[in-house]
Amino acid sequence: MINKIIAFSIRNKLIVGLLVLTLIGVGLYSMSTINLGAQPDITNNQVQVITQSPNLATEDIEQFVTYPVELSMANLPGVSEIRSVSRFGLSVVTIVFKEDMGTYLPRQLVAEKLNEVKSEIPEQFGSPGMGPITTGLGEIYQYTLKAEEGYEDKYSPTELRTIQDWIVKRQLALTEGVVEVNAFGGKIKQYEIAIDPAKLNAMDVTMTEVFDALQENNVNTGGAYIEKNKMANFIRGEGLARSLDDIRQIVIRNENGLPILVKDVAENVHFGNQVRYGAFTQDGHEAVGGMVLMLRGDNPNSVVNTVRDRIQEVQKSLPEGLKIVPFLDRSELIGRTTATIEKNLIEGALIVIFVLMLLLGSFRGGLVTASLIPLSLLFAFILMKAFGVWANLMSLGAIDFGIIVDGAVIIVEGTVHEIEKRIKAGKQNFDQPQMDEVVYDASSTVMNSAFFGQIIILIVFTPILFLTGIEGKMFRPMAFTFGFAVLGAIILCLTYVPMITSLTMKPVTKKKNWFHKVEDKISVFSNGMMNRINNGYQPVILKSLNHRIIVLVIAVLLLVGAGFTFSKMGGEFIPSIDEGDGVLSLLK
Repeated sequence: MINKIIAFSIRNKLIVGLLVLTLIGVGLYSMSTINLGAQPDITNNQVQVITQSPNLATEDIEQFVTYPVELSMANLPGVSEIRSVSRFGLSVVTIVFKEDMGTYLPRQLVAEKLNEVKSEIPEQFGSPGMGPITTGLGEIYQYTLKAEEGYEDKYSPTELRTIQDWIVKRQLALTEGVVEVNAFGGKIKQYEIAIDPAKLNAMDVTMTEVFDALQENNVNTGGAYIEKNKMANFIRGEGLARSLDDIRQIVIRNENGLPILVKDVAENVHFGNQVRYGAFTQDGHEAVGGMVLMLRGDNPNSVVNTVRDRIQEVQKSLPEGLKIVPFLDRSELIGRTTATIEKNLIEGALIVIFVLMLLLGSFRGGLVTASLIPLSLLFAFILMKAFGVWANLMSLGAIDFGIIVDGAVIIVEGTVHEIEKRIKAGKQNFDQPQMDEVVYDASSTVMNSAFFGQIIILIVFTPILFLTGIEGKMFRPMAFTFGFAVLGAIILCLTYVPMITSLTMKPVTKKKNWFHKVEDKISVFSNGMMNRINNGYQPVILKSLNHRIIVLVIAVLLLVGAGFTFSKMGGEFIPSIDEGDGVLSLLK
């Protein structure tokens, strides 16, 4: 079967060439559209139930909020773990589901249970809700609202927060791939009424009456419609308070035909802000900012680019003197990580090309062998795109060029050896049919064993494909990418390499141009180097065969020493990434 594929590829060079061009085109498209990230997202399949109750102590949060939520979620199908955090005014319950349940089915199950839980939690203790559909790596973009020079004193922290909540956040939330926009910093504007106890007592009004009056007199209502002159006139009652004066004029009750207004019992009606438990500062000054969260499973590089474009549109709607300044952009980290991968791949490819030229003694042979590297990578990108494997530091960093070019090296070296053998036998001129025969003989002789050797390498990585949990999310992309690249190399070694070798490796008798002169010098240098290596290696191998016990003892000592050294080495779960940023955390 293998020999038939090789023979077909050599006879049908045009078909193989067209297929290679198709591979290049589809591969470039896949490479430009593949999901690109800095590192694998190892967040498990979880749903968070968050309940806010600002005035509730930790013990009460645990008893009246966290415990009922945990109890109701415990019997959901597919739940593997439930954990919770109860703090002052906040309850967070994390429900971890099995990976095969997907993203939205667990949320549907939790949403159904939440309807039951809400009836068990006292109304004044808050209403539980689900967190956004995102992961630990969902924070892709953070920014601040910054006043330009000359406008520093024009906008207060309250005004900046209002602009963030009502202008910036609302527009960014419409961006594709964005699941939520969180705001932080500044002061959240609210209307406040400072009640005078003495006036309350004098008017014989209770706080409950004030609360009820504010609630009942701050609402719009509908009154259906009235037909007149064959037209429907819709009735609408407007009662929303739109200013501080509207609040002051709200009637609490009528006493003997005289209305008691809010202003009659209030010391002051003014603008205020919610109680703050922290602040956001930038360059030593209080600031207001936002955090964009990405939808789980989306392409971070694509979403960040879309967010940046959206920011440009939002900027046009901001008041004069304000601008949006990003301070965290995931695309920058992805760009640095991608540049590192690209640099390492290019350097590795150049080293492989250089070594191949020296060892093969043929400039053309080195180029033919090295051409397998980008073609195998393009093949891998096609399958990564098809199977949804992300391109990141772990997946692309696992590619081994030495294994990829192994089959091509064998074919090219076998072809060179076959040509030299025929030249020594008196054959000087090689036409195309004779080159096809030479390449077929060389390829069919060595590719059977090389093919099974490459298959064995693929089998070695098979156990990684069956990893689950965090380990699977971390290392399965690596195994998939490496397997795709090796599979592409196997296919190309059976088709492309024999075809291109028969076209380019024809011996040249008249070496007049500079290219063939350079290749001839490389060949002379390579032959001399290999002869010296062979002369040094022969005595070593002979002595090793004559002193087997000593060699075995040395090998065992090296193995033990390597094991001891490995046990003393440090370790880390994921590679360190130089993000170019530092984080300082202060705990009190």
